[in-house]
Amino acid sequence: MSQDRTSVLSPQSSVLGRLSAVTLQEIDADPAWARAFANQRKDHRYYRIVEETLHQGFEHRYFLLENSDGQRAVQPFFLLDQDVFAGAAPWVQNAAAKVRRIIPRFMKLRTLMVGCAAGEGRLDASDESRAAWIGNLLAENLHAQSKKLRAAMVVMKEFHYETRAALNCLVDAGFTRVPSLPMTRLDINFATFDDYMAKSLSKATRKDLRRKFRAAADAKDPITLQITSEIGDCVEEFYPLYMAVYNRSNLHFEKLTPEFMVRLGREMPDKVKYFLWRQGGRPVAMSLVMVNGDTLYDEYLGLDYAVALDLHLYFHTLRDIIQWGMENGYKWYVSSALNYEPKLHLKGRLEPLDLYVSHTSAIINFFLKIFLPWLEPTRAEKTLKKFPNFADLWGEP
Repeated sequence: MSQDRTSVLSPQSSVLGRLSAVTLQEIDADPAWARAFANQRKDHRYYRIVEETLHQGFEHRYFLLENSDGQRAVQPFFLLDQDVFAGAAPWVQNAAAKVRRIIPRFMKLRTLMVGCAAGEGRLDASDESRAAWIGNLLAENLHAQSKKLRAAMVVMKEFHYETRAALNCLVDAGFTRVPSLPMTRLDINFATFDDYMAKSLSKATRKDLRRKFRAAADAKDPITLQITSEIGDCVEEFYPLYMAVYNRSNLHFEKLTPEFMVRLGREMPDKVKYFLWRQGGRPVAMSLVMVNGDTLYDEYLGLDYAVALDLHLYFHTLRDIIQWGMENGYKWYVSSALNYEPKLHLKGRLEPLDLYVSHTSAIINFFLKIFLPWLEPTRAEKTLKKFPNFADLWGEP
């Protein structure tokens, strides 16, 4: 679909206000866009970078919401062909693969996905009343907008659990809420990493971590760390490490590009830090970290697997990032989804993310409500049930 076709979609109006779908070019000079997500680590600059550097068949658009009181908000969305079974258990994906030998596009649906193509979804709201207005206006309009854009399915992608109250209206509008793979949150309000280990971790975990740290400390060539926002002069060295981790994962969505990494640091230096580790001058690990308020967000990891497992580099990078956070006054460490076993032993807690899913066909949506709880991605992650707040993925935290 061309941008021209999307941009001329007629706005939808109601007593709640008006919603229209626009392109980045159309909204670029709007003050509402300049203010969008100003209280989040991923503000409007981040969405621009994502649109202009991650080219994976996403058609990026933006909902402009307005009401009679002059309140305005922006909610990014994108269109894609979504595999309904992408996050399901392996046996479900294997069964779907057999069907697709006969029907290639079986359960691959053109989808309107509200949220961020590279990260969790947030509402463009700084208070509960504004969040509720946005939620209700979306609930009132999303199905109609989806039909205009020829999308069969509508998804609110990985919205943070703090938006549940504002988005409960979607359930009333026919959406089904299921958990997505959660982030994890760790309290790092300690003087040092050793202090954290002594006060938070079991004796067995402390012993295991110290053994892992010795592997790197005893290596013939020492490991050095550089922290920077400017990665342009070495992105070609470290990008393959990110791709090594990406290719080992069974679950993919966004795929970063070197251009994304360079622009993120240059255009958002107040929010972005690259942690770069070398051994004997050779890149062995990298981490893309974002900051906001008193929280560190460990977003993307890269490792050289030729040495990463022997040197336990994952734990080495984790310690260095958390130690830097403690030294710079950060109180929380949040990491992205997957690799839950070590996060469990480090006393992390789950940070739930929600999917709200609906089909434009009432009949198909009826069956979708039945089967979605069996297809949602957390069912395949057995470690999640060991976390003390696992119930928060479904209930109220």
